[in-house]
Amino acid sequence: MKILIIDDDAGLRKSLTLILSDAGYDVIHAEDGEVGLAVASEQRPDIILCDVRMPKLGGLEFLQRYAEGGGEALVLVMTAYGSVDLAIEAMKRGAYDYLPKPFGADEVLLTVRKAEEREQLRREVGRLRNEVRADRRFGEIVATSPAMRQALSVVEKVARHNSAVLISGASGTGKELIARLIHRESPRTGPFVPVNCGGIPEQLLESEFFGFVKGAFTGADRDKAGLFEAADGGTLFLDEVGELSPALQVKLLRALQEGEVRRLGSTDTRRVDVRILSATNRDLEGAVESSEFRQDLYYRLAVVPIQLPQLRSRTEEIPELVHHLVGLHSERLGIRIEGVTPDAMEVLLSYPWPGNIRELENVLERAMVLTEGSKITVDDLPEAVRRPPPESPAGSLDTDDLSVKRHGARLERHLIQLALDRTGGNKTQAAELLDLSPRALRYKIQEYGIE
Repeated sequence: MKILIIDDDAGLRKSLTLILSDAGYDVIHAEDGEVGLAVASEQRPDIILCDVRMPKLGGLEFLQRYAEGGGEALVLVMTAYGSVDLAIEAMKRGAYDYLPKPFGADEVLLTVRKAEEREQLRREVGRLRNEVRADRRFGEIVATSPAMRQALSVVEKVARHNSAVLISGASGTGKELIARLIHRESPRTGPFVPVNCGGIPEQLLESEFFGFVKGAFTGADRDKAGLFEAADGGTLFLDEVGELSPALQVKLLRALQEGEVRRLGSTDTRRVDVRILSATNRDLEGAVESSEFRQDLYYRLAVVPIQLPQLRSRTEEIPELVHHLVGLHSERLGIRIEGVTPDAMEVLLSYPWPGNIRELENVLERAMVLTEGSKITVDDLPEAVRRPPPESPAGSLDTDDLSVKRHGARLERHLIQLALDRTGGNKTQAAELLDLSPRALRYKIQEYGIE
């Protein structure tokens, strides 16, 4: 803590310097208000002790000019007996407190320490306000873990540029929220247009992306703009981009390279200004190596990669996520839930969350609807979350059989069966939990003969 002493009395400056230095403070001094302004500007003290009556520039004038110059240190004025009115006037002008002369060492230290506590409190309030502003800026994204802070650091840097971003992560980790944040923080004025590449039938994807003209195919009774044209001036978000067919990958690559599209059934091309953000829960680098995904398209999409961690690797964020999601859904559902009980929080912290934040959100909404109290209890949570996970087949390996292939197949079949049980047989949801495409899951169900 740095303290500036401003007084024309050299003896008083020396005495105060000894008292405050012995107490561990860093002390600097000036002989009048003019010099004090220069020293304060250069040294930026935390606290200033300033005499009221001085030649050249008195305490009141010093206070006024210091405040006008943006000075932030707490100012304590020193005044002789009988000049209390001047001290009160100084406090009206922004001084924090005053010391009446003569004063003892204990009185000086007590007043300075009160000012120090006030300064530390002011700094803490400022820090918290900055954190609140940052949290509001990130909207629905809770980021206190190092991995998420790193991801948001990349978001802040890349948002202002037009570079393509590939957001990778398991299902439910918040990839679309990150994409929307990048668009919101960018200078682009056009719309944010999301498309789920795995949710549109393959035969319709081309017309969805590029549009069509009347008569291009049966049922095309009018001209229709595609998603690229709809996102002109804005952002096109390709979710589940790893599900694109090889034929559409070629056409998408051409559109990205040329910056223009051609509607089905037309010979005319149209220029488009579109930023591409994409997301995947697949290992696209592995898909490139196995020739399932075009290498040139991958490098076009992954100029800046962002990897989102799974919820089970950032459990320190679960309490804050629970607080945020309960508040969000309380307002939406029109019910008043104060939070979760400590026992319920312990269960939520110990569960592995294969469905990540999306699964946590669904579990909390279900519990909020069913609970009869003001807080979610353990009994309000689904049985699958309350009960410990079943023993993995890896826990009872036959050590005489060390075949990775056979044991890997057993574990894969076990996980698929668990996912199907957990989702009540819903293959689309099970595929999300398993980080598989619906097509790959159907193939494996048939391969393993799973009912």
